[in-house]
Amino acid sequence: MQPTVKPRNPNFSSGPCSKRPGYDVSALRLDTLGRSHRSALGKKALALACSETARILGLPEGYRVGVVPGSDTGAVEMAMWSLLGQRGVDVLAWESFGSGWATDVVKQLKLADARVLKADYGDIVDLSQINFDNDVVFTW
Repeated sequence: MQPTVKPRNPNFSSGPCSKRPGYDVSALRLDTLGRSHRSALGKKALALACSETARILGLPEGYRVGVVPGSDTGAVEMAMWSLLGQRGVDVLAWESFGSGWATDVVKQLKLADARVLKADYGDIVDLSQINFDNDVVFTW
């Protein structure tokens, strides 16, 4: 089945991306290009990006913005390391991301009350086995 209506601009995701009206690549500063995020200049640029993001979003005092690798994958990792452990956790794994998160929970976080419900690629775990009194981690 083919869509009957298509977007006027098909660019999305990570390249090619739609740009704001009036965008001009020559406005980009290039002083950090090729520099490590560990250099003084890189650290300064990241700190500015975080502080400006917090200011623009109007975050409450004491809240912090972080730049993490891996897009939403990095964000899930950060959330797991910050939020899991108060209660048991069920990790559902049926593809590579879920399997990686299961490894983090079991081998790196070493949470005592952790269960991994695993299925082969193309299959899904038995959802009736999930303990919803636990935290549940899965790929959506």
